[in-house]
Amino acid sequence: MAIELRHQVLPEEQGCDAASLLSRLSELPKQRIKDAMSKGAVVLKRKHSKRLRRASEKLQAGDQLLLSYDADILSRSLPEGILCLEQRKSYSIWFKPAGVMSQGTAFGDHLSLLRQVEQQLNKPVFLVHRLDRETAGLMLIAHTKAAAATLSNLFQQQQINKVYQAWVAGQTPPQGEIVTPLDGKPASTRFRRLAYDEKLNQSQLEITITTGRTHQIRRHLAELGYPVMGDPRYGNNNKNTAGLQLKAVQLSFECPERKQQVSYSC
Repeated sequence: MAIELRHQVLPEEQGCDAASLLSRLSELPKQRIKDAMSKGAVVLKRKHSKRLRRASEKLQAGDQLLLSYDADILSRSLPEGILCLEQRKSYSIWFKPAGVMSQGTAFGDHLSLLRQVEQQLNKPVFLVHRLDRETAGLMLIAHTKAAAATLSNLFQQQQINKVYQAWVAGQTPPQGEIVTPLDGKPASTRFRRLAYDEKLNQSQLEITITTGRTHQIRRHLAELGYPVMGDPRYGNNNKNTAGLQLKAVQLSFECPERKQQVSYSC
């Protein structure tokens, strides 16, 4: 059951707590509303928009509430395997397993890496880059606005080196570069072959990108005729039972605290 409800708080509703009002409007039990709020499925827009988790929040006339309720999504649990590789004052490095979202959606954020980091470290969290839900690997999370701005700028200036590995269908050339524009924007994907399994007719690649278009690696390799194994969206004859065989294996950049080059790998 999925419910999307938008409501602007009326003058006569001022002072009502959010959980009670949403329960009445949605006809859902109050306990279900509280659970949805705790998992990030309610947004309050006052001066700014934020996920509203406090069930007892007293509402003001003119507040806008958005409830995005999906019982199936709210019942799911995170896959195991989230690991912290490094924790600094202003950032941390995490291993995100396949199946975990980088950040939440309107229907909640309890299944996202960003929310898990926030809860585990009890620190502010700022997303500076993303991995597809199906892609496993390293992610960099900032913990101050200054660090987020610095690291985001490094990404934009292509000063953070990202290395991926993938198993793809077919025998690729020893190395290559794909520069086909994606979504009307320049895109560059470089690869070199690390291994070839003749029996399975699959190649293992090391991949670097200098742009970050949506599904860039997956789209570029599928276009070249070597789709990533297990990709549910792009390519043919690349199904398997182990899921998407793409992993972000290395991040290298200048640490904003130590002002020296650091490198993390998995």
